[in-house]
Formats: sequence, C-alpha cells, structure tokens
Amino acid sequence: MRDWQEDYKRKLTTAEDAARFFANGDLIVAPLSNGQPTALANAVAKRVSQGELFDLTYVSGVDVRWFDLYQPDLVGKVLIDCGFVGPATRHWVGQGLFTYTPCRLGETVDMVSQCRRADVVVMVVSPMDKHGFFSTGCNVDWGWETAKVANARHIIVEVNENMPRTFGSNHLHISEISAVIENHIPLFELPEIPITPADEAVGHYIADMIEDGSCLQIGIGGMPNAIANFLVDKKELGIHSEMLTDTMVDLYEQGVVTCNRKNLNPYKWIGSFALGTRKLYDFIDDNPLVEMHSTKYVNDPYIIGLNDNLISVNATLEVDLTGQCASEAIAFKQYTGTGGQLDFVQGAWRSKGGKSFLTLYSTYTDKEGNLQSKIVPTMTNGIYTTVSRTDVQYVVTEYGVANLKGQNLRTRVKELVRIAHPDFRDWLEFEARKLNFIP
Repeated sequence: MRDWQEDYKRKLTTAEDAARFFANGDLIVAPLSNGQPTALANAVAKRVSQGELFDLTYVSGVDVRWFDLYQPDLVGKVLIDCGFVGPATRHWVGQGLFTYTPCRLGETVDMVSQCRRADVVVMVVSPMDKHGFFSTGCNVDWGWETAKVANARHIIVEVNENMPRTFGSNHLHISEISAVIENHIPLFELPEIPITPADEAVGHYIADMIEDGSCLQIGIGGMPNAIANFLVDKKELGIHSEMLTDTMVDLYEQGVVTCNRKNLNPYKWIGSFALGTRKLYDFIDDNPLVEMHSTKYVNDPYIIGLNDNLISVNATLEVDLTGQCASEAIAFKQYTGTGGQLDFVQGAWRSKGGKSFLTLYSTYTDKEGNLQSKIVPTMTNGIYTTVSRTDVQYVVTEYGVANLKGQNLRTRVKELVRIAHPDFRDWLEFEARKLNFIP
C-alpha cells in the first residue's frame, strides 16, 4: 500500500507559501462558517495588502469569524461575495462594500461551477486518514462538491484536528490537493439562545402537528429549540436536514430520534453542515450514524420528498395577506439569505404526509418604540420574497397556525388575521377590504 504520508509531507506548507497559489482575478470558493480556512484567508489578505494580488472574488457564507480579507482597505481589491449573509459580513453587505448572491442552497454548487469559473477552492478538513483521505467534517455544504466538479486550478486544504471526521460523501484525497496547511484552532460555537414564551407557544403548536416517525428539518434559534422541547414524547423521528443542531442530539439522547422509519437513508442522520456547540461536533465525529453530504443532494426537493412525513421548520420575517413570505431581508438590507428554506418548503410538499412551517413573532418594536405587525397587508417596500404564496403551506405565530396552501385569498386573509396580534386584526381586515381581497 502506498504511503500517502509522503505525499502529505511533500504538499505540507505554510499559509504564506500556500497563498502564492493564487493569481490576479481568481474566484475563490470556500464553504460555510467553520469550513472557512482562517490562516489561509489571512495570508491571502496579506499578499493583497502588499500589492501582490488584486481583483479577487471570495465566495462563501454564514461568516462567523472576521478575516483579514474583510478589512475595509481591501475593498476594491477583493470582492467578498456572500451566498448567505452572516454576522461578520451583514453590516458591510448593507453598506454595499461587500455583495450578496441570491441563491438556493441546493443550487449553490451549480452556481459556482456552472454559472461562474471557480479558480481555487479552499476549505478546512479533518486530519488525513491512512488511506490518504480528508473529511470535510461539519462543513460539506457547497465547498466539497465544488472542489470535485468545478475543475478548479487548485484545491487547498487547512487541516484542523478539531474538525470532526464524518461519514458520507464528503472526502478529498491527498492526490487531489495542491497544498496543505495546518491550523488547529477551536471551532466556532453558537452561544445559547434563550427561549421566550412566544417561542414556547409556536413550538407547542408545531409539535402537536408532528406525528411519530416523522423526518425533521429544523433550523437554529429559540423557536426550533422550543419545538424540540415539545417532542420528547414522540417516537422514532428521523433527521434529513441541511443543518444539524444541538437540539437534535438532545432528542437522540432522549430516545426520540432513531431514524428507523425513514424511507431514504434509513437508520442514518443526513446533513450538510453542523453548527452548534462542542457537544454537537463531538457527537458527529467518527459516528457512523451520521452522514454528511453536499447541499446538492441534501437540499434537492426531489430527494427531500422521498422521506414520508418530512417536517420542515424555518423562520421568516414578514408575511403579507396573500401569503408571500420574506425571510432574508429587512427592507432593502440583506440580513441572511434564501438558504435552504425554499428547497425544504418544496421538498416537504413532495413528501407523503409532509408539512412545512414558516414561523415568526406576530409583532416587532420599531426604532421609535412602537409596536408593529409582522403580518402586513402588502410587502414592505424593497423587501424580497423568499417563499412565494404558491409554495407556502403553514405560517405560525404565537397566536396559532394558518393553513395557506391551496387556499383562496379570502381564506388566506381569514387565516392570517386569526394568527396576527389582536391589536392589528381590525386594521388588517380594513386593509384587506381596501385591496378587494375580502368583501
């Protein structure tokens, strides 16, 4: 058997030397969150700041750390292109200094391999095994498959011993790699998110509609955490979710999640990226129960629909009386991204017995301290629709569940007014009459 360690040693280099693989005009693709190579990105930024590189485009998303590539003095030399706006880039996208690419997570591999030219693909991986393979661990998402299919000039990996080694289709071989660097830093961990009474109300409504044997896709936040708290009496739930979370581990430890009744990939958790605490990362590490795959597979609505009783739960920000849901922006400001929300809404509808829920608080407080409704007559000027009114199924607030799929405008108005904050129901009915939605 060939000694792949010799190849590893030959390709092992410093971040500074690996940065010399980049050329002017390169489009660089990196995965989400913990999959972004910190040391390499900072070394590339140093070359740019020294005038050795220019006209770079860096494509990534869910940025949870600040990189030197994001320094304001590199604007005009490096374009930061976000496929999903994260905390580290939100302000800069809003200022127009960085940019955002509208994309469904299930189509991001095609976005960077067919619609563009990916020159260099970079990512964080777990240490190489005896066969010469690296696992892309908790961040397979779009990075791994882009590296496999985009015919990039270089693939550069940053080995981190803290990156979990996961099963599934997510591995790269040393023979495919141009350069290897090592940077053993802790993975980013999400802080604990408190659960509010409104979260508990929403969680209770949704949990009541989830049957034993259902397959879950649940996002992050107080509402998803609350839903998990109300699922402790359910039996034999499964996991097929773009994102794996700590709450899923909690349900597994309580005997709720078994994956025994899944139609597709039975007995396996299926995910594309994991973002949570060390507890989650340790759980998926070298765990044959968990398989991590590309978003092109996990987020394909056809694939999603092959599991019966697929339950999809995601957050939205604003809903109009026709059922349009805006989930990624506040007025003109990009806040997050389309992500996989539409993929799973459509996938759940394909699923036999599937249900998709879009959740939101009924109100928010504006800058002047006034209470405002998140259910509105028409979309706020400049806001972007994420899930069209033809796709949306259930909308949930702390006041109840509105069933919109296949319903006419009169029924939609009735359903949405019913789950709006009581202080705004008369106003919504008045506006609905002005719009001729109801008589």
